[in-house]
Amino acid sequence: MKLAIIGYGKMGRTIEEFAREAGHEIVLTIGSNNAGDLTEDRLKDADVAVEFTRPEVAVEHLLLCFRAGVPVVSGTTGWLDELEVVLQEREKQQGGFFYASNFSIGVNLTFAVNRVLARLMNDHDQYEVTMREIHHTQKLDAPSGTAITLAEGITVYLDRKNKWVSGAEAKPSEVPIISERTGDVPGTHEVTYRSPIDTITLKHEAHSREGFAKGALKAAEWMNGRSGYFGMADLLGIK
Repeated sequence: MKLAIIGYGKMGRTIEEFAREAGHEIVLTIGSNNAGDLTEDRLKDADVAVEFTRPEVAVEHLLLCFRAGVPVVSGTTGWLDELEVVLQEREKQQGGFFYASNFSIGVNLTFAVNRVLARLMNDHDQYEVTMREIHHTQKLDAPSGTAITLAEGITVYLDRKNKWVSGAEAKPSEVPIISERTGDVPGTHEVTYRSPIDTITLKHEAHSREGFAKGALKAAEWMNGRSGYFGMADLLGIK
């Protein structure tokens, strides 16, 4: 597989390392020092593009990939208010788009368990739910995309909650997300249900970025030759 890497930070470099180990060819790497090299013509050399950049430039990158006819796997978060624009262009170009707020296999299994637990809690209103996420100090968005995905899993399946809010203060119908930025923490996410008699905690703690990078590479391999809009649930067969 010929791979283009858009975003040559820690994630991009880790994906490159694993891709080369797997025998894939890196035909294009785009970082802050050569952003002008990202063109349709250069992208057309790739079978798949992997995009991990910043929210303010992500949409531009995705649209460029669609126009170049190259399936793109994106893990950039913080831009989803423009998702409809991206999906319209994907449909227009009949492109391939794979998006995940988190590519870790463990995190995506946690998403599935989170939805099941939220459904079960409909019969147990004595439990109040809160969320907490911790990331490294270079993490730009807060709450994280992963935390938002978890929160949306709760608001969809737990009838007494209809939205999430950032911070500890929340109305009874809201899910509060407390965000912390410290050190070089790859990512920790907790969903906690407390009642007067006990506490249930669902927690995922990443030990390194390797799990994210390997998941993104697996997604890129899966997207080679595909068109459509997909996510980790499609890749893993999670309903």
